[in-house]
Amino acid sequence: MKNEHTPVAYSVVVPFYNEMENVPQLYVKIIDVMDAIGEPFEMIFVDDGSKDGTFRQLSEIARHDDRVVVVRLRRNFGQTAALKAGFDHSNGEIIISMDGDLQHDPAEIPRFIEKMKEGYDIVSGWRVERTDHWLSRQLPSRVANRMMAWLSRVDLHDFGTTFKAYRREILSEINLYGELHRFIPALASWAGASIGEVPITNIPRKNGKSNYGISRTIRVLLDLLSVKFLLDYSTRPLQLFGLAGLACLAVGGSVDLWLVIDKLVKNQDIILSHGPLLLLGTALVIGGIQFMAIGLIGELLTRTYYESQDKPIYTVRELRGRRAVPAGRREPPRPAGTAGR
Repeated sequence: MKNEHTPVAYSVVVPFYNEMENVPQLYVKIIDVMDAIGEPFEMIFVDDGSKDGTFRQLSEIARHDDRVVVVRLRRNFGQTAALKAGFDHSNGEIIISMDGDLQHDPAEIPRFIEKMKEGYDIVSGWRVERTDHWLSRQLPSRVANRMMAWLSRVDLHDFGTTFKAYRREILSEINLYGELHRFIPALASWAGASIGEVPITNIPRKNGKSNYGISRTIRVLLDLLSVKFLLDYSTRPLQLFGLAGLACLAVGGSVDLWLVIDKLVKNQDIILSHGPLLLLGTALVIGGIQFMAIGLIGELLTRTYYESQDKPIYTVRELRGRRAVPAGRREPPRPAGTAGR
């Protein structure tokens, strides 16, 4: 859903789930900080299917402050969906997201804005000193962050925090689902986004109950595999599956060829003397063919996806010259078969 209201300088997007006790304090803190900045802003509060009085409090705030927009989801869709809803209903040129549990200090928002003014497209918070449980939260988070940085080649210390600032045009190029909100910097890096980092304070939760657990870490690691595929092979799946297929065909074919030569030279019973090896070679050949087939099907699906949705395989930061189009507009798609004319 696209919001048609007049753009503002900043949008503060906050998803809430059963945070009734934290809503008033967080609202007051955000207002104090954003009023001090002195530029037009709005607050997008998303109620992600709360079962307490969160929506009632958010509605009361919106009734008295026209800078507040409350988006109420029909059920609890999860943090990624709630953030996406907030992004879709925001108008700011710079969008700042944060949690609604008071573990992010709104007083640190100016740090993000100053960093954005240096030219970054995304600025991510870095919880230098963690205050949560070491075994259930800190250790899994450190492992996941190391893996994310290594696989995505994005040099961030803390992917997991929601406290981030984005330029609007970057978010408009990213589709979110699953638990992908924490991977936005990695996904944006594919489009050439510049990414910065600022240290933030990790405030212990005072009210309410945490909605995070060890199971979320497992889901994040699975999503990490998806992100790795999207970053490196979304436009060329055959290079991933084809490589595995060729390796299986090479090994399996070599094993089977050696067994055939051994049969012809020594006239041995292959089943009795090399039965398991024969099965291994055959399985590798069949697996190699299947990997190649999956890669080819992936290539067809990729072409269908990008062509049917007119989805670009590149992104443009800016155009200059007499033929440049205004920022935020795309060149009209060319009819199929006209490329290069």
